[in-house]
Amino acid sequence: MKKYVLTFLIAFLFLTLQACDKSDEPENDNAECGEPEIGEYTITWCDEFTGEGDNVNAQGLDLDKWGVQTGTGTEYGLEGWGNGELQYYREENARVEDGRLLIEARNNSYEGADYTSARLRTEPTFSQTYGRFEAKIKLPEGEGLWPAFWMLPQDDVYGGWAASGEIDIMEAKGRLPDQSSGAIHYGGQWPDNTYTHGEYDFPEGRDITDFNVYAIEWEEDEMRWYVNDTLFFTAKLWHTEGHDYPAPFDQDFHLLLNLAIGGHFDEYRTPPDSLFDEPVVMEVDYVRVYQKD
Repeated sequence: MKKYVLTFLIAFLFLTLQACDKSDEPENDNAECGEPEIGEYTITWCDEFTGEGDNVNAQGLDLDKWGVQTGTGTEYGLEGWGNGELQYYREENARVEDGRLLIEARNNSYEGADYTSARLRTEPTFSQTYGRFEAKIKLPEGEGLWPAFWMLPQDDVYGGWAASGEIDIMEAKGRLPDQSSGAIHYGGQWPDNTYTHGEYDFPEGRDITDFNVYAIEWEEDEMRWYVNDTLFFTAKLWHTEGHDYPAPFDQDFHLLLNLAIGGHFDEYRTPPDSLFDEPVVMEVDYVRVYQKD
């Protein structure tokens, strides 16, 4: 009899410990992410743009993941967002539809600007130091269009732009659909800043108007840029005034997505009366962030 009681007690204890272990496991906040691992990288954040969540706005955007910036930049002391841009950013120009984020630029005057578009960032909700940052994006073609997927420092640890750095995962010029680029900005506060960049030329039969995966792998002493898993640019040297390497790229950065109109990136100065008549759209299938185990 004692043998059976002992066996029962052991089994009961085992099951109780299993239940305790499961109750102590953290919930998987990234269960909806499409690809939880890439090589040595494990996912830490994503948006698959399902249009669902506890804090979704009228356009289906998850405000627990994104903040929406509005205006012409004057609200931040940056007229034309510091680049001579022509658009007014509005929340209404970004929406989630059929599992994708749509950032739409329109030729409609608003608050003194000739165009409207949208600019999103994770600054209120998420930032990270080092890892793999990627997005699957389809870009519009056209004169004066400047779509970007990029990163800014969360806290400007080393001073104002660009002393604390900027990471451009993807930028494109709408008039040059066969090419995209990546860059870092660093050195000192404007105008004592500098940058390093690389360009990617699409193979025949593909361009920015296709869905492409733009990614960067950011480590303490190296950054690598990819398009569709093709490495096209590596940076290993940077600096910022008065601080040791690897500053400024040793702090948390947050993500941004936007579609600008005009601006100095394409040495754009004197636009025609109308760059486009019908709305143009930047489509984002997903954004995913990973970190090495």
